[in-house]
Amino acid sequence: MKSSRLHSAWTPWLFLAPFLLTFGTFIAWPVVRSLVLAFEQTFGPKTTVFVGMLNFRFLLHDPLFWTAVGNTLLFTVAAVLVQIPAALGLALLLNRSDLRGRRIFRLVFFAPSIVGLAFVAIIFGLLLEKRTGLVNGSLHQLFAAWDPDFPWLEHYVMPCLVGAALWLSAGFYMVYILAALQNVSHELLDAANIDGASPGQRFWHVTLPEIRPVLNIVVLLVVTGSFQFFEMPFVLYNETFGNGPENRALTIVTYLYQTGFRTGDLGYASAIGWVLTLVLVGFALLQRRVTRKEEL
Repeated sequence: MKSSRLHSAWTPWLFLAPFLLTFGTFIAWPVVRSLVLAFEQTFGPKTTVFVGMLNFRFLLHDPLFWTAVGNTLLFTVAAVLVQIPAALGLALLLNRSDLRGRRIFRLVFFAPSIVGLAFVAIIFGLLLEKRTGLVNGSLHQLFAAWDPDFPWLEHYVMPCLVGAALWLSAGFYMVYILAALQNVSHELLDAANIDGASPGQRFWHVTLPEIRPVLNIVVLLVVTGSFQFFEMPFVLYNETFGNGPENRALTIVTYLYQTGFRTGDLGYASAIGWVLTLVLVGFALLQRRVTRKEEL
């Protein structure tokens, strides 16, 4: 009797063991270790010195870190202002019942999102290349005075990154918004139409409030994704290790990578990572609080 009770007590832990082992090895332990590293200074893998809050104090006066923060904030604001309206416009287009070939358009709009950031960076690097790039070549064919050696990637660093990210992500966020649009109450729309509301008024007073919870989620995804922006600038400006001309492509995660894996100071890189984590958690909590106030 005791043996069967003991067996039943250990059975849940037996089934949980694979998850707990995987979680502890690949998530819990790295998180704890990175928190410890944030208060240390490392000189290679074998030399570590405890420095307390020195990493965080140095971070406050690090000009490269603040350059990365400024670039990341600029990209984040641009991504929110460009990607969400584009995704909303595509979703509104595909939500039209009189649109022919909607399935084909869905595939075309969504397909870039499965390509991957690194591959998109390679594509846009080839498109915007001097002389041999498709953009300069096409403009030179249309306008003979156009300089085929125009350096898009040097003069327009942030617009190039924002445009590439838009092409990659707009279709992905479109799926969320399209699903929300398809769940908008037709009775409310019909009632507003009977009351004489124009299409713009129906969208602003009926559709938008109905899809606002999904839009809040999309905003959160865009912001968190933008703050973790790394692969595209790193590949697009690989000759400068992701910095770009005059550090205009340097992001927080790119600087974290350079500090940890090129300089070898994993402690300072961990401090940067934890500051980024706290910022993202703070934004998520703020967004949740704002969302709750809207629902009340």
